[in-house]
Amino acid sequence: MPETPQGSRPADYTTTTAGIPVESDEHSLTVGPDGPILLQDHYLIEKMAQFNRERVPERVVHAKGGGAYGTFEVTGDVSQFTKADLFQPGRSTPMLARFSTVAGELGSPDTWRDPRGFALKFYTRHGNYDLVGNNTPVFFVRDPQKFQDFIRSQKRRPDSGLRDHDMQWDFWTLSPESAHMVTWLMGDRGIPRTWRHMNGYGSHTYMWVNAGGEKFWVKYHIKTDQGIGFLTQAEADAQAGEDADAHRRDLHEAIRRGEAPTWTMYVQVMPFDDAPDYRFNPFDLTKVWPHGDYPLVEVGRMRLDRNPEDHFVHIEQAAFEPSNLVPGIGPSPDKMLLGRLFSYPDTHRYRIGPNYNQLPPNRPHSPLGSYSKDGAMRYEPARTGAVYAPNSYGGPAADTARFGEPAGWLAAGEMVRHAYTLRSEDDDWRQPGTMVREVLDDAARSRLVDNVSGHLANGVSAPVLARAVGYWRNVDKDLGDRIAARVNGG
Repeated sequence: MPETPQGSRPADYTTTTAGIPVESDEHSLTVGPDGPILLQDHYLIEKMAQFNRERVPERVVHAKGGGAYGTFEVTGDVSQFTKADLFQPGRSTPMLARFSTVAGELGSPDTWRDPRGFALKFYTRHGNYDLVGNNTPVFFVRDPQKFQDFIRSQKRRPDSGLRDHDMQWDFWTLSPESAHMVTWLMGDRGIPRTWRHMNGYGSHTYMWVNAGGEKFWVKYHIKTDQGIGFLTQAEADAQAGEDADAHRRDLHEAIRRGEAPTWTMYVQVMPFDDAPDYRFNPFDLTKVWPHGDYPLVEVGRMRLDRNPEDHFVHIEQAAFEPSNLVPGIGPSPDKMLLGRLFSYPDTHRYRIGPNYNQLPPNRPHSPLGSYSKDGAMRYEPARTGAVYAPNSYGGPAADTARFGEPAGWLAAGEMVRHAYTLRSEDDDWRQPGTMVREVLDDAARSRLVDNVSGHLANGVSAPVLARAVGYWRNVDKDLGDRIAARVNGG
């Protein structure tokens, strides 16, 4: 992209936003020294009006966060699985990462117990690829019909404006598919020590397509090279009072010190034809794929080594969207993913305007051939030769033979509203129970009991408390009994 005039060196004197020198930084234009302020003091009006509009609406979800720029280097060879340019051997791709809490507002503490967003934007040779995930491999719900309800149950009550544990547990215990994610949330990973000490996951299942047109299902794992670290509830509570921006500060200062954090990306690869007969639905966002069935395959390493020069410009205005899928990567039948394909770009248009992709963190580094035009705050002219397609005046044309691939997983059939078709291991309790019994050690199980019991003891009503005890007994009988003993719930 050509450099804009505002990208040149700043003036050594104060100007208006139109670049006009101003007469004073301190004094308004008045009639006499004590007279009324004049409407013609356009610089004062500009300052006040700009200040009144200084904030864009914060994100409804993932409002509080931070991030940095860096590079993704391919270290493995996955070309047999995907033709995506950024994953070819030897490729290096500039990128942006944003980490965030989910439920908290813009000013909330970084150390609340909450999932963490793990959003990556890769500036590839074929446009931006966004991998928008969390620090957990699963989620609370499997159908986008319930997403809005879930988020509202974790936010503030409309009457008092307060967050409410009873509201959270009411939703969770009426939604058994949440059990796997709640087990992650209430465990050690629920409060990472820093963003540098947590893993990231694509969570959803995606489709990869290789150069020969062969299709595969994949899940992304981005593992921290700094080692996993977590805070106990007591440590997190103390840190929330001492430094509400602890995680944002840690990432910024580590990069400034020259301690650039790194993560190694892996994928699990499922042959395309395995999905229909797999023992549980592989597209269910509340499930993980056992590594014994589909082991991790190394892809590359991401390194974050450049802090943004302006947090608002590069982080608050960063727009990540799962619909940014480059050639060689496609969606799957995961209902939550399909819902997000619409939801994310739609919220960006509302929050930062229809031309959000022209903002610095969102601008692709590859050539543009878009027919979009006009709209609020547009400053890049259309350079297509014509503003419609097809045309006879040199405008771009879709190169289907070169880039296009069909959505090969789509099957013919009527449109219906129902849950996933159940398979032999498609219950909601098996995987969280396995996690409790086989993944967590005794100390981690004890902390899980402490975390759940402490959370339930804070304003949860008797009927919901009884359901919560049954919920945890369904996950693991012994664990549920221990929680019941702590909260006197049964």
